[in-house]
Amino acid sequence: MTLKHNLTLSALAALWLVSFAACSDDPKPEPEPNVPDANFVGQAVGNFSADEWYPGGQLGTTDNVVNGSYADETPAVEEQGLIELFNLGEAFDERKYTISTPPFKGWGPAASRKTCFDCHIQYGGHGMRQTQFRPEYGNGYVIQVYYPDAPGSNNGKPIEHITKFTQVMAAHPFLPPVDPDQIKIEWKTVAAMESGLPMTFPDGEKYELIYPEVTVPQTAFNTSPRPSGYEVRLLVSLSFSGLGLIDAIPDDSIIAQYRREAKYGVALNPAIWDKGANRLTAEGYSELNGKKRVRRFNYDLTEAALLEDAGLWDELGVSRTDLPWMCSTNEWAKAMAENPSVVAGIKANPASPYYADGTEKGISNAIRILLSPETNQFDNPIHKFEPEMEDDNYYAFAVWHRGLSIPRARNLNTKTVQRGKEVFMQIGCANCHRPQWKTGSDDNIYSPEPVKNRKLPRYPHQTIYPYTDFVQHRMFMANDIFNSWCRTPPLWGRGLMRVNTGGEDRLHDCRARNTIEAIMWHAYSKKSDAYRTVEKFYHLPKADRDAVVAFVNAI
Repeated sequence: MTLKHNLTLSALAALWLVSFAACSDDPKPEPEPNVPDANFVGQAVGNFSADEWYPGGQLGTTDNVVNGSYADETPAVEEQGLIELFNLGEAFDERKYTISTPPFKGWGPAASRKTCFDCHIQYGGHGMRQTQFRPEYGNGYVIQVYYPDAPGSNNGKPIEHITKFTQVMAAHPFLPPVDPDQIKIEWKTVAAMESGLPMTFPDGEKYELIYPEVTVPQTAFNTSPRPSGYEVRLLVSLSFSGLGLIDAIPDDSIIAQYRREAKYGVALNPAIWDKGANRLTAEGYSELNGKKRVRRFNYDLTEAALLEDAGLWDELGVSRTDLPWMCSTNEWAKAMAENPSVVAGIKANPASPYYADGTEKGISNAIRILLSPETNQFDNPIHKFEPEMEDDNYYAFAVWHRGLSIPRARNLNTKTVQRGKEVFMQIGCANCHRPQWKTGSDDNIYSPEPVKNRKLPRYPHQTIYPYTDFVQHRMFMANDIFNSWCRTPPLWGRGLMRVNTGGEDRLHDCRARNTIEAIMWHAYSKKSDAYRTVEKFYHLPKADRDAVVAFVNAI
């Protein structure tokens, strides 16, 4: 063998080794300078504009980024002279309600929890993954029980026996519409992605996906009759942070987003968007005070305005002047009227509003009428109740609800987060997680009767960064819900969940235990609207995957 040949082989071997190293080893990122991000807040840095430090705009962002940041009021609350009302309203969210002790009275006779705080932990949290259904702090779950439109379907009409926010508690002597002890949650591990995408990244890092299966036996329903032929899914509560800012986005802006996506051939929910007419269907609107408003809230897009939500009434059972009816069902009322132990419990207490003439027949009739959702609690022949929440207190609650801020962004000055933003945009995440929106004049706030013509926090002409398009898309995850249609969740502030709540579970049922799992669920099926984007994410070097996660946790 000649010297020249030996040198050639040596050179090829060296090149092969260099090439192998380049393919198999991710480039190690340069160490970030140890400089506090506070030094850069409000400045343009890298590929971030100055205003991206303020996801809620100047009027909606708090500088607090530690434990408790989800509870902060917006600057608008202070500037508009509403801080005392905000602080009072906060108490009506976090305090436990009782049956008769004012001002936190009116709990029951059936309820989901004893306080809003149990589900909406630290206000910006949405509850944590659970292995059993106990109505206590940290469990933000409700169950969705429905008649499947096909065997095993993830879609169908809700059963009429129970209310939307699963009532699993009741005041003595009543029984809860659903017995929480009989709700069973089992977490399953995905053995393989339906899409065929491996559960190991090309560089060898593994990820794992889990999902819940929920069973509720017929005996768990304290209703008459009991339902049959139903399916059950889990749904977790949503964050309260920044909802006033979302409320302030003009309807026309959201309609324009639908049209933009329709123009590019994005599959839109036909129940919400009429493709032929290029407009929203009736299901895309709520009728509020005689005006149509575009729906933008909740996974299933059921509400158009923040205060359209009947908070406290539908979860805790607290009545108010504009809600004189009980949040209940006739099936539950009938079951309680027919239950001997319930009737006996009331018969033993002549002071009960359900006592009537004291006979079993009279008590049963009173229960059936007073527990019916069709009975005006303030005007009926059995017992005239008084509103349980004063209008002034509900107004304070509304100020608080619309006044919760979004924490400022973090670490935008770092190369890792800047690279994460670059990759996030390049692979297509922003197609659904639209970064920027602008609020309007915010002078058309929907308010129920107790709040009408009263001052609320306003956010006119703010540039905000919620990272959502407010449109439903489908990911076709295992055991999902709503025919797989789910509104794109805002990403702002999610990176502070662990510091505020102790957990970082994501997605509609907390199946994702971290950001990587949440991303990879988007590629469970090739039918997913996000499959191609997440396929690109899957093939990224680890440093770029980590950068995307850092970016999502920074905004």
